[in-house]
This record gives sequence, C-alpha cells and structure tokens, in this order.
Amino acid sequence: MSRHVAIVTDSTAYLPPRSMERHGITAVPLTVVLGDEALEEGTEISTRALAQALQKRRSVTTSRPSPQEFADTYRRVAESGVTGIVSLHLSAELSGTYDAAVLAAREAPVPVRVVDTGMVAMALGFCALAAAAVTEAGGTMDEAVTAAEKRAAGTTAYFYVDTLDYLRRGGRIGTAQALLGSALAVKPLLQLDDGRIELLEKVRTASKAIARLEEIAADRAAGAEVDIAVHHLAAPERAAALADRLRDRLPGLTDLHVSEVGAVIGAHTGPGLLGVVVSPR
Repeated sequence: MSRHVAIVTDSTAYLPPRSMERHGITAVPLTVVLGDEALEEGTEISTRALAQALQKRRSVTTSRPSPQEFADTYRRVAESGVTGIVSLHLSAELSGTYDAAVLAAREAPVPVRVVDTGMVAMALGFCALAAAAVTEAGGTMDEAVTAAEKRAAGTTAYFYVDTLDYLRRGGRIGTAQALLGSALAVKPLLQLDDGRIELLEKVRTASKAIARLEEIAADRAAGAEVDIAVHHLAAPERAAALADRLRDRLPGLTDLHVSEVGAVIGAHTGPGLLGVVVSPR
C-alpha cells in the first residue's frame, strides 16, 4: 500500500518485528553501554546478556540516539517517497531521545512532526500502531499525531520491580523513595505519571505485589475494548501466568502482547521486572 506519511519511533517501543514490518514503522535504536562497550538495543545486546551483567553488578548505562542518527533515518525514510514523517518517542522525562529527534527534524528533507508521547515500552508501541492505522487509511500527519496523542492520553503503565536500586542508580526515581523501599524491605509497584516513574504502592511480598498489579490492571481495563501488553525481564513464567489470568478476566480484551523488555529499559529496572500496559482503543 502506498503511504504518504511514515511513522518513526525508537527501540524502546518494543513492537514485535512483524508488526513493525506490517505497518511500515521504523525504530531508531538507543544504546546500552556495558563497561566501555557501546551496543545498539535490539541488535547488539541480548536481554540475557544484560540481565547477567546487572546480576554481576557490572557498570551498565544507556544513551539516546544522536541527532545525526535521526537525520540519517529521516533521510532514508523520505527516500521511500513519503511526503511527511510522524516521529513518536519515549517520555522526554526519561530520555533525551525526543530532543535529539527535534534537532534532526529541523534539517529533514520532508516535514517531520516529533511527539513526546510521555510513554515507554508498549505504551509507546500502541501509540505508534494507532498513528500507523491512520496513515494506512490515507490520513494526514495531523490526524496521525492526534491519534497517537489520544492513545497516549488513555494508556496507563504499571510495573513491579524486585528492587528500586536500578532506577535509583539511573536517576529515574528519587533517592529518598528508593532508600525508603529498601529500608522497609517492601516490594514496590510503580506507574508512569506525566511521563515520570512514580511510586504507586508498597507491598510486603513479591506474590502480593504481583497479585495487586493484576488487580490494578484489571480494574483499569474493566468494561473497555482494550489492548494489553505484559512485559518482563528474566521472568518469563511470571509474565505468561499473569497474561493468562488477565486474558480470563477481561472480556473486552482485543489484543494481548507478552514480551521481554529490551536492554535500555531493563538496565533501569533490573531482572524480575513485571509490567502491564493497559491501552483502551
């Protein structure tokens, strides 16, 4: 199908490769720095290698794509014949990716609309899919942006981590909150709120925290036609079991994705992550 508007996102959307190919979505990779080695997310570092590095307490950091990487991507996409690009990215509160895209968009050969979705993982992925559906139907750039922003406004993301230490190290959550969780030996539940990671609840055990995560997601999705994503890092059995329970509980469930997060998000959450994205259509 000929498209006039292309969709670009970044590697933290964690869209299935088949979905990206089917909908013509391009992802610009973020970078994971393991020791002194810089590796592109999705191609040069596996989540297993990341989990092992974190467990051994090796130095792991992340970095945004450069403006030049975005410029190169916009140029390649423009060469396919599109007349515009909608570029959708993870929260600017969490990464400088949005800023790099804005800089590159100024010199792009076709108009580029860069959007800070305030989301991450499949919360971002669902925004990209919503925008792609509009462009596939012949919609304009403005209509695609509106669809993505509407999807973001209705989408929520909740997640459980075994420890707040990784988020504290990466500066993604306040030191006071992280130390409080460690001192009380609680299991934290977090949410994305205005593009930031915020402590939602503190639960005493992992099993109770995961049960509470399920309850919160089910309540948020109740009565809606909804897409769900269950994410994990080095916890496939937990993720599969949670997905099965949500599938049984939600008659309005339209689409369910179960996937391991990539190295960038994994570096900041640590092994044991279990997350749920709830995205009404």
